[in-house]
Amino acid sequence: MLELATDLLPLLRNGESVAVATVTRVARSAPRGAGAAMALTQDGRVIGSISGGCVEGDTVLLLRHALTTGEGATGRFGFTDEQAHAAGLACGGSVDVVVSVVRPDSLAVAAMERTARGESATLGIVAAGPDAGRVVAIGSGSETHMLDAAYDGHDVLAVVSERTPRLLVFGAGEHAAALCRVGAASGFSVTVCDPWSLLLTAERFPDADLLVEEYPHLFLDALDPDALDERTAICVLTHDERLDVPALRTALSLPVGFVGAMGARSTVDRRAALLRQAGVDDAALARLHSPIGLDLGGASPAHTALAILAEIVASRHGATGLPLRDLAGPVHAGRASTTDAAASCTIAGVR
Repeated sequence: MLELATDLLPLLRNGESVAVATVTRVARSAPRGAGAAMALTQDGRVIGSISGGCVEGDTVLLLRHALTTGEGATGRFGFTDEQAHAAGLACGGSVDVVVSVVRPDSLAVAAMERTARGESATLGIVAAGPDAGRVVAIGSGSETHMLDAAYDGHDVLAVVSERTPRLLVFGAGEHAAALCRVGAASGFSVTVCDPWSLLLTAERFPDADLLVEEYPHLFLDALDPDALDERTAICVLTHDERLDVPALRTALSLPVGFVGAMGARSTVDRRAALLRQAGVDDAALARLHSPIGLDLGGASPAHTALAILAEIVASRHGATGLPLRDLAGPVHAGRASTTDAAASCTIAGVR
């Protein structure tokens, strides 16, 4: 539900109600995990997705019924492999969903407001029983967690929206412009920092949340440490040792999840030597992704940006970056989850 906050808030503020289906349980493989949401508006518009297409039609029927009756509902799509294919779940798994009717005065609105501002938020959705779909307050936090108690004996889904991940791009060249575009499209809040104003313009970086005319290391020094976390990525694309070295020295001392820098291998070696001279130890240097990006073969700014973002995503999730066809195991490992039906609650996360 929270993942749709930006789209749903204007409708709710306008006095409209919407029906929202949220995945409460995933067994085996499915394109999206627990917490994924899809909404139906009063004028019949569909927002979001819960399965990548294979059960959306049946879910719309549930949503339409909920809007008509004003009551929540539950549904299940797919059972065994044979039954899953018969029900339309081509991925071979099964999903349970709960449908909520969200009204302008719902508790969900406040959590959506926090999500839309890029802050962490948490809400609970009763997953079964006569109050299925009801939104309940369960506190706040940035991690999916097990509830201490169920709601009237029924499971409660904890839906968590984490703080918007940040992408800090140093340098305002063509590669930075391309990385800003793909980073913003992938859900990052993008900041572009460069000491020279000539290229640092809104016309070149229309998708950036913030443009900062400053030396990168001074910008980092001035940041609030609370604004940085393991979901923050720093990419140094300045191609200037006078900027690269102090920026990387500072970046590698910060509690961020990814630090990378462009450069040919000879540049990477020389820069590493300069960083050591500047006091950066080998443990910190081991955190540096340089040359930055996965080996995708492309050389254009757009393809380079894609390779950089791919490495950031793979690094965050501890993935290999290898083709899925060369790997074994679930395609969506780590995203889909199953829940014991006897448990007091269901766990879900929106990331």
